Amino acid sequence: MDARDEAGTPPIPGSSPTGGHLPATPEETGGSLGADHARVPELLEATRAYAVRLLGGLGDRPVARTPVRPAPVPLPETGIGLEGAMEEFAKRWEPGFAAGAGPRYLGFVTGGVTPAALAGDWLTGTLDQNPTSGLDSLAPDLERETAAWLRDLFGLPPEHEGTFVSGATMSTFAGLAIAREWLGERRGVSPAEEGVAALGPVTVLSGSPHSSVVKSLSMLGLGRSAIRRVGLLPGREAVDVARLAEELDRLDGAPAIVVANSGTVNTVDFDDLRAIAALREHHPFWLHVDAAFGAFAALSPEHAHLVAGLGEADSVCVDLHKWLNVPYDSAIQFTRRRDLQARVFRNSAAYLGPVGDDPDFVHLTPENSRRLRALPAWFALAAYGREGHAEIVRRDVALAAGLGERIATMPAYRLLAPVRLNVVCFTLAGSPSPARIDEVVDAITASGEAFLTPTIHEGVPALRAAFSNWRTTEADVERVAKILQEVASRP
Repeated sequence: MDARDEAGTPPIPGSSPTGGHLPATPEETGGSLGADHARVPELLEATRAYAVRLLGGLGDRPVARTPVRPAPVPLPETGIGLEGAMEEFAKRWEPGFAAGAGPRYLGFVTGGVTPAALAGDWLTGTLDQNPTSGLDSLAPDLERETAAWLRDLFGLPPEHEGTFVSGATMSTFAGLAIAREWLGERRGVSPAEEGVAALGPVTVLSGSPHSSVVKSLSMLGLGRSAIRRVGLLPGREAVDVARLAEELDRLDGAPAIVVANSGTVNTVDFDDLRAIAALREHHPFWLHVDAAFGAFAALSPEHAHLVAGLGEADSVCVDLHKWLNVPYDSAIQFTRRRDLQARVFRNSAAYLGPVGDDPDFVHLTPENSRRLRALPAWFALAAYGREGHAEIVRRDVALAAGLGERIATMPAYRLLAPVRLNVVCFTLAGSPSPARIDEVVDAITASGEAFLTPTIHEGVPALRAAFSNWRTTEADVERVAKILQEVASRP
């Protein structure tokens, strides 16, 4: 039966289908939701105070913990309200969370939210905008302004237009999806319309591709086997451009995709982007640059040369929840071929209107709906500007160099590569085994003093310490060095 009474007549407005009166206001709903609505200011103030306590304790909180999953509890039947939920979270879950925003969380490449970015994130949830369409709000225009600011921050030319996505993987996915359509354009087909089979075999060339590149190729239907690894410079993770030219020669004029690196994950090595781009004088290829965190080298005068030529790329991946120090999840994807981007991600629906020359974001990313990720970045950029973020980069680079110098003096360890930017890649002296590296990582985690992640570099099991947090200081480097020495001295 639909929403009608037994006589078949529609219910009276304001009444329920069963004859009861619907609540006129949220407070009248009763139960925990109605009670919470009546106490919103008080409850949000309590949440603010809890968040302030968490932030104030980051320096003393154990940096990471070995997860111990709590016993499951059943879904509440009636709910315990926000206050009760906060107490339950504080008791059962929060103690097991990592201090990922803290100064000695050196695993992966992880930033820590700045005050302005945090305020922007709170307002993102409060305003709850879906910025994929410009039909009802200025939110998409704020995203466009933020993307333009970031383009300027990284020194990209005006023809590069940016779109916010969830992270480096989705930024890479979008860039390679546009590259796939470019390949189709060269071959007289449209994979977006005819399917990936219309392309035929695809060749993707890269020296040290990040795992997200391989994952994206799988999701795009191009296949993991499409990637062909090109020889590297001796002792480097940077591609040998002469070897790349040889691989392109072998394609005999067939179009390809080249994935270059501006900051490899293990040693932060950089491909020579200008030399690679120059190969397009003789070979047709789409140049995608993975600059997930390496793009921020543009903010350091001593390191800006490492990203020279970034603007010559056809698509660029930059992760923002790394060195911009905004909350997860946030990244941006730049491309000079927005027309192809809209061809791939166009969402055909009458209520959305035509794509047009300036497409809404619903036509530019895989997501039809998403949060306003640009707002925390807008707040961070407006609050601290170019110089504020350049200072974070300079300080993290100096701290990474300092830890590298300390490790070089420790008999128990040895560096595996120069500290080129913000990552220290090192291993145990002698012939380390994966098991021994895992023991060291586990011991560091158990100490609560720091968090580092394991890796393998040139076949050698190793550790990485990645600096990208605005809170990290020289005192934190001293504490990390101390725990490294202590752990190495254990039998």
